[in-house]
Amino acid sequence: MDAELILDARNATGESPVWNTREQALYWVDIPARQLHRWDPATGQTHQWETVEMLACIAATPGGDWIAGMESGVFRLAASLDGTLQSTRLIDVNHAQPGMRFNDGRCDRQGRFWAGTMSLDMATGSTVGALYRYVAGQRAVLAPQLTGFTVPNGLAFSPDGKTMYLSDSHPSVQMIWAFDYDIESGTPHNRRVFVDMKQHPGRPDGAAIDAEGCYWICGNDAGLIHRFTPDGRLDRSLRVPVKKPTMCAFGGRNLDTLYVTSIRPAGDLSDQPLAGGVFAIQPGVNGLPEPVFEG
Repeated sequence: MDAELILDARNATGESPVWNTREQALYWVDIPARQLHRWDPATGQTHQWETVEMLACIAATPGGDWIAGMESGVFRLAASLDGTLQSTRLIDVNHAQPGMRFNDGRCDRQGRFWAGTMSLDMATGSTVGALYRYVAGQRAVLAPQLTGFTVPNGLAFSPDGKTMYLSDSHPSVQMIWAFDYDIESGTPHNRRVFVDMKQHPGRPDGAAIDAEGCYWICGNDAGLIHRFTPDGRLDRSLRVPVKKPTMCAFGGRNLDTLYVTSIRPAGDLSDQPLAGGVFAIQPGVNGLPEPVFEG
């Protein structure tokens, strides 16, 4: 299947694509550029907003705002099409050490916001990353729910919400785990290996779940998006014309389009001039509406 370039965004690190069903528009972020982006497929128009800190993951709210995992905590962002952006800090996070930020995140099926943290210096390989949960009205500083990660990534929830998926994309780990997830308390347990990505091309980056319960994950460095069945079997791999796809998300009116963000690394890009772009693939399956933050 051919991947179509929908926007030559040239993002340094495009991440967290989210299809907003209310607006029928795609949102995503560029982490180091501190930007929130929007693309309207009906008009082709794009908008972008500058944020006060690096933002890495976003989740929509019922009222049209966004919950965002940034550097120092979780924020609410109100983005207007006139270019203005209002930022409200909701809660702080006490990182394990200086020089950290949030990374991949999203809401569970019940509307709780989950996000992981990582060191800005990924090369150290230090296992200081953690996974946090934020619920509406929470006032206390965020407490880690799971620890011991280098680059937590690939967060996703099964259609019934009872399985949570999480990966670590650092080259020394490259593992995807599944957890049983208590939907009443919002607690993951019974951690087990779902896929050992060292057996497949690419490091496990951002992910999405389709309506059949299959897990799609970007194979960073390999230019691939892999689909795994709920029992961890590789079903198919789709190619994109860049080496570093970062995260995929289902969108479109029928949720039958897979949107993919990517990284534009420094150096010679003659073999991947579209790096940092946003792509669309017709995968032949439908996705699920992305859960919104309940609060």
